[in-house]
Amino acid sequence: MAKGYLEVFKFGCYIAIPIFMTAAFVTNPDRLAAIIKNRAYVVYPPESQRPPTYEELVEQRNKPKKQ
Repeated sequence: MAKGYLEVFKFGCYIAIPIFMTAAFVTNPDRLAAIIKNRAYVVYPPESQRPPTYEELVEQRNKPKKQ
């Protein structure tokens, strides 16, 4: 019979801990921003010059060449 109580306790922990942790971090925007800044798993390189679009390439091709 004690095993049933242990299973109920474990299930309660599996449900309650993520809910409480989410509530603790989401209700304080400063703490949430600090966590996101600290755990930046994906760091993108700075944006560089973009390649020309299709329309720009067509426009360049149709320009008269200087000879």
